[in-house]
Amino acid sequence: MEKALRNKALVRKVKVECRISCANQTAFSEPLAGLGVPIPGAGSVEDLGFFQKILKRADCVNSCESEQLGPPTIHQATEEVELEFKKRTPYNYLQVAYFKINKLDKAVAAANTFFQANPDHMEMKQNLDYYRMMAGVQEEDFKDLEIRPHMADFLLGKRYYSDDSFGLAAEHFEAAVDKYFTADKECRVLCEGAYNYDGYNYMEYRADLFQAMTDHYTQVLNCKQRCSVELATNAGIKLFEDFLPSHFNYLQFSYYNSEKYEKAIECAKTFLLFRPNDEVMNQNLAYYSVVLGEDKAETISARQVVKDYIRQSILEKELLYFGYEAFGITFVDPDTWTPEDVMPKKLRDKQKADRETAARITEEIGNLMKEIETLVEEKKKDSSDMAKMITPQDGGSLLYDDIRVTMTSKQLNGSKRVLLDGVISDDECRELHRLSNAAALKGDGYRGRPSPHSPSEMFQGVTVLKAVKLGQEGTVPLKSARLFFDLSEKVRKVLESYFRVDTLYFSYSHLVCRSAIDEKQEERTDLSHPVHVDNCLLVSEMNECIKEPPAYTHRDYSAILYLNDDFEGGDFIFTELDAKTVTAEVRPQCGRVVGFGSGKENPHGVRAVTKGQRCAVALWFTLDPTHEEKERIQAQDMLKMFATPLDAEFSKKEVTATDTSEPPTTTTTTTEAPQKPADDEHIDKLAASKDEKPVEDAPKAKTEKTVAKGKAAPKAKAKTTDKTKPAAKTDGKKTVKTQAKQADKKESKSDKKDLKSDKKETKSDKKELKSEKKETKSVKKEQKSDKKEPKPAAKQTVKPSASKESKTPKASDSQNGKDEL
Repeated sequence: MEKALRNKALVRKVKVECRISCANQTAFSEPLAGLGVPIPGAGSVEDLGFFQKILKRADCVNSCESEQLGPPTIHQATEEVELEFKKRTPYNYLQVAYFKINKLDKAVAAANTFFQANPDHMEMKQNLDYYRMMAGVQEEDFKDLEIRPHMADFLLGKRYYSDDSFGLAAEHFEAAVDKYFTADKECRVLCEGAYNYDGYNYMEYRADLFQAMTDHYTQVLNCKQRCSVELATNAGIKLFEDFLPSHFNYLQFSYYNSEKYEKAIECAKTFLLFRPNDEVMNQNLAYYSVVLGEDKAETISARQVVKDYIRQSILEKELLYFGYEAFGITFVDPDTWTPEDVMPKKLRDKQKADRETAARITEEIGNLMKEIETLVEEKKKDSSDMAKMITPQDGGSLLYDDIRVTMTSKQLNGSKRVLLDGVISDDECRELHRLSNAAALKGDGYRGRPSPHSPSEMFQGVTVLKAVKLGQEGTVPLKSARLFFDLSEKVRKVLESYFRVDTLYFSYSHLVCRSAIDEKQEERTDLSHPVHVDNCLLVSEMNECIKEPPAYTHRDYSAILYLNDDFEGGDFIFTELDAKTVTAEVRPQCGRVVGFGSGKENPHGVRAVTKGQRCAVALWFTLDPTHEEKERIQAQDMLKMFATPLDAEFSKKEVTATDTSEPPTTTTTTTEAPQKPADDEHIDKLAASKDEKPVEDAPKAKTEKTVAKGKAAPKAKAKTTDKTKPAAKTDGKKTVKTQAKQADKKESKSDKKDLKSDKKETKSDKKELKSEKKETKSVKKEQKSDKKEPKPAAKQTVKPSASKESKTPKASDSQNGKDEL
């Protein structure tokens, strides 16, 4: 890319130098050798002299360019490539490349150069905001590498002028004027290129010699006239009105403040060459003349270079207007200072009539647009009233009666789109919202960046596996993590059925909240999440989406489950591939799901969240099982591990604390778990060591209130043991019931003793030796696990689950207790 930019600059430089040099060597004003004084009436001889100059200049230019650049085919580029350079596209690639190789100063300069020509490019704007927050990036790194010298001096002069530094301002404005005329000369010679056939086939062009010359030369003159517009435009987008005259306006006032009245008068008179009837400037000139002296002021004239420039420009305009009248060759004057009498009267009258007609049409179009907007608003209102009654005609079944289709693909103005409501309840929304605030980390899912998409918002998120691990540790309720898992699975089943696909696999699941940063909301214009496509790289300038890494090309469907609506902004939008034309807009609310295909048919983004916090579960799915989310599989295994009859019964009793005869809440747990645990010592140990309740209660055993909870928990487990042990067929039912009662009594006593000292814990160990059945041992050990640190609790819970051979270690533990006593 660097070489491409260097080569393009070199080609331009060589062409400019060759054409200017050849123009100086073969000026048409020089007398022709051998022809002497032109003979009146002998036009043919004069014609030969003219064409001799033409041929010599053509040979000079061709030889010069070929010598330095080689054949024209080497450096010729298509219009598409030229357009990419004009849009500064190479700098878009360069800023990424520089960033990847850790050349931040060059990356910043390239990004800023591209952004100057593409100010609506939201991704680049966010990149620049990101660079500003990076360590080591300086303000002077934000350069425009393509700015023209005259424009750089002009902008710098304006800055000093605004700061009342008039001496420095005048210095830069003078430099800008000199560089402007140099740039104008270069622009004009570059117009002397090949004839542009304007789209029609050159093979059908049948003009004679002088008609062909007229067509080509008027095209060249048109190009030269447009140079004033090109030089007055910064980065190809921002046009300064009356660019050249404004230099002398700034200069006359800067010199006045510097008390350089001769210079002030010169610049004022130069400005009046463009605007001779300007009232304010004439008053300024009169004032300067009085201060300096009328006689001395009269001797000062306007700048000769500007006089020559205006005279040449007016002659070109007259030729172009003649071509317009004689041959119908279109010409639109780019300058506002052109004297009125330069344009033919017939053409002036025509343009006046055209302006009046255009004004009338504009007014009529405005009235029509207002009527259309009114009709659209009425239609939207009718559509919103009917939305709840719409049935899914373009999709499959929804599997759940309480879910309804609010909008289909057709109503969302696209394909593979659906808007569902009632997917989850208000209570479930609140539960997941609490989970997000308790478990989510800033920058999670965004490489640790708290503001990955917008510096005006803070992002925080949590994955399913992280939530389950936090539930295991007791940081968050495990039921909340399980709810996160189950509800995302519900969304998967609904989309799988609605879009009629065989199997959807999770690619990534993320509970994410974005919060507005209050102090960064003023004059905000960016999006919360820029418009993008989930499985390809969106190139909005070319209306294309490239399906290649680093895009997640394996993603096939996407869904967003919303949890709240108590915030401002944050609406979800679908757009065209240009990332600007919005085709549909969705307002988040609890239980609402927007599902869509992940391909280029669905570019989407999120409007800025200007107040509050917006939370949602973002889900991506794939049809390829090789890309299934590994963390989710791990989370599922952990949840299955926790889902034993003991755990299910314990969890149920902790919540209800009423009927102990009811079965566990999860039917899968009740039917599956009893199959092996009683006969398989290893699985018993896993179930006991991973039980979430002891881990959740144990760290809280520092306060008296938590200890009270610890007392209740073992009792629930004792009752659970009463139910699970008969399924294992280890001992008789009577023995289990009797010993369970004894255990209940001993629990109450042991609870009080444990709160006093370690000495009474040892006594509790002695009482365990007297028990002959492992059910009582299990109760005793679980009681202790609720009061101790998480790891010892897990170890003690494992022992009662083992077979009768575990008596020996217990005796040993008891003996150790005696020794300590």
